[in-house]
Parts: sequence; structure tokens; C-alpha cells
Amino acid sequence: MLTNRSKSFWLLLAPALIALIIVLFIPLLTGSYYSLTDWNGNTVGSFIGLDNYIKAFQDQGFIDSLIFTAKFSVVSVILINVIALMLATLVTQKLGKWTTLFRTIFFMPNLIGGIILGFIWQFIFNKAFESIADLTGIEFFAGWLNTPATGFWGLVILFVWQMSGYMMLIYISFLNNIPEEILEAADIDGASPLQTFFRIKLPMLMPAFTVTLFLTLSNAFKIYDQNLALTQGGPYNSTQMAAMNIYNEAFSMRNMGFAQSKAIIFLVIIVVISIIQISITRKKEISA
Repeated sequence: MLTNRSKSFWLLLAPALIALIIVLFIPLLTGSYYSLTDWNGNTVGSFIGLDNYIKAFQDQGFIDSLIFTAKFSVVSVILINVIALMLATLVTQKLGKWTTLFRTIFFMPNLIGGIILGFIWQFIFNKAFESIADLTGIEFFAGWLNTPATGFWGLVILFVWQMSGYMMLIYISFLNNIPEEILEAADIDGASPLQTFFRIKLPMLMPAFTVTLFLTLSNAFKIYDQNLALTQGGPYNSTQMAAMNIYNEAFSMRNMGFAQSKAIIFLVIIVVISIIQISITRKKEISA
């Protein structure tokens, strides 16, 4: 029998649960069903079982997009967390009135929308870099976004620039929660700033790594708008992320059922990787 307290609890929780069911669970179940059909967006089509899933694993374009997304995610996650931790360490020093200014400057890219951010960096790579190449004759600045390699690094630069400031704030909050007594004791014992960072601060930041790795991984895997604005998957789909491949399959090719099967496969991959990442970092938290 429900008490008044439990009734109030479920009453307050009901709007969030209803929204979650409508926005997440119903579309997930509906999409899972459509992935087993030849749905084209207009008519439901006939039930074809696992044919879409078999076809997805035979689609070289989809496999290539998954591999590209995996490479992009690994490189981006490492760079974002290294840079974010460096920035957080910098702005938690005693910099006086400059601290707030630096935090604002480093966080500002995260406030810019993905499409706008993509167009900004497209202008930088295609116009500013080309102008530098013309003036200096340095080939490094010429032809950015025209090759798979430079397109890859262009996306990495854009994403790292956008996300580092956001992750910095998370690291700052954890750095500020480290007890001053521990840092003072290390200073009295003669520990250098480098020793204090690696032997005291870094182990105590393991909970922060759990959060930041999860956020950067999930955001790196689902990136779409930056990919669309910067490279549009080119040249020749060599920089096409998995999300773009799925979108194009659904809305350009009108193969909705097939696209749904790709989306389900992509979802499973993300969930498995996220669970593995969280379990590993949680263990590190306990050992630390």
C-alpha cells in the first residue's frame, strides 16, 4: 500500500517518466520493429526479419563510417581530456582577476552551435589557411579538407576546440574539492608541484575521469552537425561519420527500415563501449 510520501514521490517523478517514455522508449521500440521491415518512410512494408541487419554488416560504406568514427573518437577523447585537464590546472592557480577571464575564454567555444562552429572552421581552413599558403608558400596550409587525412584532423581540431572548455569546468570542480590539508602536507614534505599533481591530484581525479570520458565518448560517437557543416562527409565519403551515414540512408535514400537497423547496431556499440568505460574507470576510482 502506498504511503502519502511514496505517492508524492511518484507524483513528482511522473512528468519526467512520461516524457522519458514518450521521447526515448516508445521511439526505441518502434524503431526496433521498423528495423525488421522494408519500411520506406511512407508505408510500413513487409516483415523481413534480420535481413536489414545482415545487409548492414555487408555495407562497406557503413563499416567504413564506423571505423572512421572509432578513430575520430579515440583521438578526440584523448586530446580533449589532456587539454581540458591542462586548462583546469592552469585556471585553478592563483591568477587573480585573470582567472575568470581565462575560464570564460576557454569555455566560450562550447556555447557556439555545431553548425555555426562547422562553418567558422570551414572558413578558417578554406579561406584563412589558403591565404596563408598563398602568401608564404607553405604547403602545410594548402588544401585543408580536400584529403581524407586533413579532413580527419580538421574534424578533430573543431571538436577538441569545442569540447575542451566544457570538460575543463568538470575538472575544475573536482580540483577545487581536493582538501587543502592534503596539498599543504605534501608541500611540507617537500613534494614538487609535479609530484603533487601526479601522486595526489591525479589519483583523486578518477571520479572526474569517469564523467568526462563518458561525456566525450558519447558526444564523439554521435557527432553529426559539425561533420555536415565542415566536410559533408567528403571527399568521397572518406570523412563520413556513422551518424551521417545513417541519416543519409534514411532521408536521402529513403531506406528507413535499413537505416533503423544501422541505428540499432550503432546504439548497441555505443552502449557496450560506455559500459566498459564506466566499469573500468569505476574500478580505478576504488583502487585510487
